[in-house]
This record gives sequence, structure tokens and C-alpha cells, in this order.
Amino acid sequence: MGSNNVERVMAQSNVHVTNITRSLKDFKLEVVVDFITFDNKSIIITTNKVAATSDLNIVGEYMKNLNDINSSDIMSPKLLQSKSYLKILGILYL
Repeated sequence: MGSNNVERVMAQSNVHVTNITRSLKDFKLEVVVDFITFDNKSIIITTNKVAATSDLNIVGEYMKNLNDINSSDIMSPKLLQSKSYLKILGILYL
């Protein structure tokens, strides 16, 4: 995600946390967004549970439908792939 998009999302991160959580609740999911932060060139959305693919799709659709960002610059959401992170969570990895 470009730096302009990151700045625009971070400026209203509290609104986005609320809206993403509401979107997840609309689908009767128990996942709740805790906070949004960023690193070099991406946005990190932290949830209370490990997100499933359907949860990631809902978050991705929300981000692509924001009016004030360039949606062509948005990558599809994904879970962290670090082996130590997956081992801590107890998720099998290859």
C-alpha cells in the first residue's frame, strides 16, 4: 500500500477499527479488530483471534471500498507467515 494510502487510513484508524469490527459482527463472526498500525509500506490490523480466510476477505473488501484511498494499490490481506509466529499460535506450517 502506498504511503499516501497508509497516511489516510491511519488518520482515521479508530473509525476503521469500529467499522471493520461491525462488518465482522454483521456476519456473526467472533473476531474483533483490536487496533490498526503500520510498518514500512503496509497496514497491520490486529484481531483478538486468528483470522480465517472469510474474515480476511471481509477486511479486504472494507479496505477496497474506502473512498479516499487508491484501491488499485491495495494488496490482498494475509496472515503473517513467520514460523515463530505460527508456532506460538499453534498453527501447522510447512
